[in-house]
Amino acid sequence: MPASPSPQSGAALTEGALPQALPAEVKSWLVRVAESLVQTFGSDLESVILFGSAAAGQLRASSDVNLLVVLQTFDPDRAQRAGNLLEDAAAAIELHPMFVLKAELQLAAESFAVKFDDILHRRVLLFGSDPFDAISIPRALLVHRIRQVLLNLTLRLRYTYVLRGGREERLALSIADAAAPLRRSAQAILELSGRPESSPKAALERLAAELGEDWSADLARMSAAREDLRLPAGVAAPLLLRLAALAEALQRRAGELAE
Repeated sequence: MPASPSPQSGAALTEGALPQALPAEVKSWLVRVAESLVQTFGSDLESVILFGSAAAGQLRASSDVNLLVVLQTFDPDRAQRAGNLLEDAAAAIELHPMFVLKAELQLAAESFAVKFDDILHRRVLLFGSDPFDAISIPRALLVHRIRQVLLNLTLRLRYTYVLRGGREERLALSIADAAAPLRRSAQAILELSGRPESSPKAALERLAAELGEDWSADLARMSAAREDLRLPAGVAAPLLLRLAALAEALQRRAGELAE
């Protein structure tokens, strides 16, 4: 999605500039944090960008609120002054800021290609200028990173199954966390295939339907875990293994793009 128009440099961010579907508490914290970053970093601050599910107005119980803070230089003393408020925001709304120097952006996009591909599609500019007009991710590198993300997810889900097989509440949390990498990867695969989809969730549903197996019940249960952070008794463990298998299938599909 395109970024929203930038507030004027130094202007106070208002809640009206944020996605309307965001909870009022999240909007309030984002306004406070953005204003604090502007005051704290001053002329070193290039941009404050909200990205991911919050930028799309699709926060769920398991969602983080992700900020990209782009700086000219990283001044430790200034950064410490923002620390207390950021810590309070992390506790209140699961705010997770990423501090990146402007000179590091292209390397960061290549190193974390799937995450930055998501930022390219789902971002809202809260302050400053949008640096993503000048950012590109090479196709071959994005394919490679998609496969890495999916392999890492597969290994993590297997590990969780082995170590937490009897703790269903923790399994449900791991299942909720699996939604983001599965959905982001599916959206990137479809876009690289020349068939872009409107959202990561829709992309995963569409791509899973093409894999020759019925994943619809698994995706519905994953969404339920993301909404409520819990699942009916006996569901979580087998679902964890199903999602590991889905990640494997998506990784194979991504591999076809490299051929």
